[in-house]
Amino acid sequence: MILANAFCLFFFLGTGADPVVSAKSNHCLDAAKACNLNDNCKKLRSSYISICNREISPTERCNRRKCHKALRQFFDRVPSEFTYRMLFCSCQDLACAERRRQTILPSCSYEDKEKPNCLDLRGVCRTDHLCRSRLADFHANCRASYHTVTSCPADNYQACLGSYAGMIGFDMTPNYVDSSPTGIVVSPWCNCRGSGNMEEECEKFLRDFTENPCLRNAIQAFGNGTDVNVSPKGPSLQATQAPRVEKTPSLPDDLSDSTGLGTSVITTCTSVQEQGLKANNSKELSMCFTELTTNIIPGSNKVIKPNSGPSRARPSAALTMLSVLMLKLAL
Repeated sequence: MILANAFCLFFFLGTGADPVVSAKSNHCLDAAKACNLNDNCKKLRSSYISICNREISPTERCNRRKCHKALRQFFDRVPSEFTYRMLFCSCQDLACAERRRQTILPSCSYEDKEKPNCLDLRGVCRTDHLCRSRLADFHANCRASYHTVTSCPADNYQACLGSYAGMIGFDMTPNYVDSSPTGIVVSPWCNCRGSGNMEEECEKFLRDFTENPCLRNAIQAFGNGTDVNVSPKGPSLQATQAPRVEKTPSLPDDLSDSTGLGTSVITTCTSVQEQGLKANNSKELSMCFTELTTNIIPGSNKVIKPNSGPSRARPSAALTMLSVLMLKLAL
């Protein structure tokens, strides 16, 4: 036992690592051990590792289609308490970060001989209804929001992490771009070379992964254990509502737009009608009378009655007779 302990101490001293710090900092190794203690997690993890590491030929490192399918089964069927710990574990050193990057066996599931254009890769993803749906979920749940504390929509870290994990096993599979323990940068296996006049759109699409504050904060918060019960501390922001605009009553079919009737008169009168006000001898009511007396089609004695209840019929008839009498007196 003493010899074994001496060997371990020699190993850590030889690598220049603090045994206490190294044992505590490799959370990704702890996550893998926890997975192995769960039968379902261990079974499905062993399955995708075996499939993704199986070489087909000297020129074909693996069957990517089968590898993607096995990865989808793992992330869809294993509880997130195991999968998230492996995928988003926090790291303090290079060894831990490299284990995190290797979680999805990137040599088969992620990397390729050449990087395709990101817009082309997006186009391939959109031809598959499930990949298209997962990508849409990612954009909806991980889009950067500058009106929230966490930079995530509704301060929901879990929705963003779930959408990210949901894309693994498709053509748009994302992964960590390097083994940096501190700088978290993820991306699909693509670039924007050869984008032509679509380069700006391509760069914007790629930044949704590489420079996404919501996704980065969500991964860091999960690894640090600070993703629980995240909520804004200040008052919630409310969207500014547009002022209410009253609808202008539609004109009758037999009245053309050339009558020149002012819309302000109609709106004021309509407002009085809608509110059911009895404004006797008021300015509003006189404007309603003006509407009635001026809605006479040129060249005829027809009076256009507004769409109102029966109570408006009696003032209309009286005013019409009054107009005829005034016309005869003038003659």
